[in-house]
Amino acid sequence: MMWITTKYAITALVVVAVSEFAKRSDRLGGLVAALPLVTLLSLVWLYAEKQPEAKIANHAWYTFWYVVPTLPMFLVFPWLLPRLGFWVTLLSSAGLSVACFVLFALVVKNFGIQLLP
Repeated sequence: MMWITTKYAITALVVVAVSEFAKRSDRLGGLVAALPLVTLLSLVWLYAEKQPEAKIANHAWYTFWYVVPTLPMFLVFPWLLPRLGFWVTLLSSAGLSVACFVLFALVVKNFGIQLLP
């Protein structure tokens, strides 16, 4: 139980740190948020829990492919925010990410990369 509590505490600390950096500096907050901190932590947790190397490698591989279709959201969000307000923009951006993901998954399937079950 202590291990899980430690994992939650460290992971939560990373999220809080990102939001604190963002409050102080847009650029620094963006830079820290863009770092793959959650992925790095996930890789560390998998390794520490003695998961097979293939599982750890697959996690990194699929993370790359899942990040690509989320990128348009970061361009659309700042454009929509002053027009629609925060919550509608957030929901719209999430919807865009889902749509881009499905479309992207269908495209990369033609190259032998299976992202959808």
